[in-house]
Amino acid sequence: MPNRSTDALFQLIHSLQKQEKRNFKLYVKRNSSNEDMKIIQLFDALDAMSEYDEDVLLRKATSLKKQQLSNTKAHLYKQVLASLRLLENKNIDIQLHEQLDYARILYNKGLYLQSLKVLDKIKETAKANNQISLLVQVLFLEKKIETLHITRSLKDRAAQLIGEADDVNERLVQITKLSNLALQLYSWYINNGHARNEKDEREIENYFQTYLSDDLKKANGFYEKLYLYQSYCWYAFIRQDFLMYYRYTQHWVDLFQQEPLMIEIETASYIKGLHNLLNAHFTLRNYSKFEKDLQQFEEFANSEIVKQSDNNRIQVFVYLYIAKINQHILYGTFAEGLLLVPTIRDKLNEFQLHLDRHRILVFYYKIASLYFGAGEFGNSIDYLNKIINWKVDLRNDLQCYARLLHLIAHYELGNFDLMEYLVKSVYRFMAKMENLSLVEEEMFKFLRKSFHLSPKELKPEFEKLLEKLKQFEKSRFETRAFVYLDIISWLESKVYEKPVYEIIRKKYLERKKAM
Repeated sequence: MPNRSTDALFQLIHSLQKQEKRNFKLYVKRNSSNEDMKIIQLFDALDAMSEYDEDVLLRKATSLKKQQLSNTKAHLYKQVLASLRLLENKNIDIQLHEQLDYARILYNKGLYLQSLKVLDKIKETAKANNQISLLVQVLFLEKKIETLHITRSLKDRAAQLIGEADDVNERLVQITKLSNLALQLYSWYINNGHARNEKDEREIENYFQTYLSDDLKKANGFYEKLYLYQSYCWYAFIRQDFLMYYRYTQHWVDLFQQEPLMIEIETASYIKGLHNLLNAHFTLRNYSKFEKDLQQFEEFANSEIVKQSDNNRIQVFVYLYIAKINQHILYGTFAEGLLLVPTIRDKLNEFQLHLDRHRILVFYYKIASLYFGAGEFGNSIDYLNKIINWKVDLRNDLQCYARLLHLIAHYELGNFDLMEYLVKSVYRFMAKMENLSLVEEEMFKFLRKSFHLSPKELKPEFEKLLEKLKQFEKSRFETRAFVYLDIISWLESKVYEKPVYEIIRKKYLERKKAM
């Protein structure tokens, strides 16, 4: 059976653009030996394959024997990276590390004063670009030179270097602690979603309050502020405090507006900040701010900063199209939103080697929501099945609401022969995940009862359920049900006998007019 596992070299080659492939071949030919010609044949064979298959590869790369393959692949991997290194001259990290390499070379040649001069320039650039971690390496080499050699480079040099090192270490400790906190909270969200009950909320609050000392709250530098805002952002989002979530996502984006130089250096963090800000607007129904910031995001998506990096293009695709889907869900324009689906499918296919499972799950759920809102319940079920049948240990909340939406879609299609089994199955799953809120409990009670009701008896029951669920809209632990599923609009569509998209569209137009 062919080896279809993801191969690191295969992934790297398929991530290359035409210019990068051309540059690689020129690089190898310039620095080539006869042995290196084998790696070009291997490169071409891998480039021509749609998926990694070792047997096919050996048939195409005829100059290679099976026992040579592992070493040749390792050599090719290094050569591709080396050729890419020559093209990557805009990244500040790479520039500064290159200069640091030059300083080390000068030091090894015994040219201590020249090395110190290069190190001094690196420090200025690193400070101007908030590259604190690199300053540690620069100061380490400076101290080494001053300790081992008499340079007479500056009076009181020792005291100055000690002071600089202490300041940098203090900042690094703060950055490390804050980034650890942000990562831990984000990891909790990825695994669990929103806080499901008071136990979850106490766990998150205790961890956050214990970890976030008063010293950490006094963030001054760029990275300290960035990770502090991220920590508050995830803390608020998990607890469903959406006003706090909005405030800190706005702080996150504003930080980059205050230091625009950092947009190019920390582009991925800026993109993620824009995504979270748009998500906050979506959750709070901030229509005008959503439109304004989405326009800003679209303009940024066409900038050179995004175009010159595969990583930036992929991240922009993910978050821009999630925002566009959310816009159609906000406006009730589900049919128009479905026009995005072919492009999204093509992009998911194009970026399949780069996208993590979490992002794909979110896209499937958003697309299923579009189909459901447009009244295409069969297509909605198809996408929900992709989530339900994908055995991933991620986003328990998304897994639960995918099953609940799947259940409601079957109800809409009148598949009542399946309903009794599905109700029991979904109820068991959500109970096991400790994801049953009062809203879901009421939904399950209604669905069980609805099998035995005539059409004439159903409408009053829909009205009773609607009134009951409206009471939960402001409840802390019930809001997630309304974030993932617009149950209220669905029930109103049943009561008023109108498509759900008409109900949502009418609400949007009324709220927009009132603003």
